[in-house]
Amino acid sequence: MTASPAPVRITAISGSIRNGSHCTAVLRSLDPLLPAQVKMEIFPLNDIPLYNADLEGDALPESVARMKASIAEADGLVLCSPEYNYGIPGVLKNAIDWASRPGFASPLKGKPVLVMTASPGTAGGVRAQAQIREALMATLARPLVRQHIAIPGVAAKLQEGRLADAPTLQVIQEGLDDFLREIRWLRNAHS
Repeated sequence: MTASPAPVRITAISGSIRNGSHCTAVLRSLDPLLPAQVKMEIFPLNDIPLYNADLEGDALPESVARMKASIAEADGLVLCSPEYNYGIPGVLKNAIDWASRPGFASPLKGKPVLVMTASPGTAGGVRAQAQIREALMATLARPLVRQHIAIPGVAAKLQEGRLADAPTLQVIQEGLDDFLREIRWLRNAHS
């Protein structure tokens, strides 16, 4: 008799802290797309202070310590971000900066990451993807190499705070399937 595989834990982070965030709504839409043995936690960035190396050390700000622990305990990370002025929002870049410490030994090192962007505009936030991926590469994270998931016209694709557009959900499902395969591959490679 073989043991069932350990549950997969995912930390999801929205690049927007706005109450009505489209990206947070997209993340809330993922649960029905995930297998039963996958547990996802959406970690809010509202209380993360601006990065300041003076605050590093044994007494990290409590919100930063919780975020880093959530990432460290997760098998993978899902990011969904808007695009601000053709780039990565400051709140997400700030979270990556905090999570990247200590350098070369952070909770992001080796962590698979599925990157998605969403925008009311026609490009779906795709220009922010390059900056997000570049920032993640500097942390030694493993952004998933696959077709980008960029959701244009996201506001029109939401109903009651969740993504309701079937073709977009199908694209996200394919991305999640690739992401979970990457997590399983890494687990097997390290066992």
